[in-house]
Amino acid sequence: MVTNFSTKGGLVTRSETFTKLLHHLDETRDCCAVMAHLHKTEDTNKDRVLAMGWLAVAELMKRMRRRWWSLLKGSC
Repeated sequence: MVTNFSTKGGLVTRSETFTKLLHHLDETRDCCAVMAHLHKTEDTNKDRVLAMGWLAVAELMKRMRRRWWSLLKGSC
């Protein structure tokens, strides 16, 4: 898979790439939450467990984003 990156003067910048990464983490978290919601609409034990799993992954994405953001602020 090839990803297009915005460039400044033909060079990829760290800030643009980091911003893109944070955006994708947000999208991933949102999609996990939607998957959890969709599994909650079913009435089987398997779907209840899968819903909890998707919510756990969404929470991990949220924590990962928060941790990366704090690392970025600490390195500046």
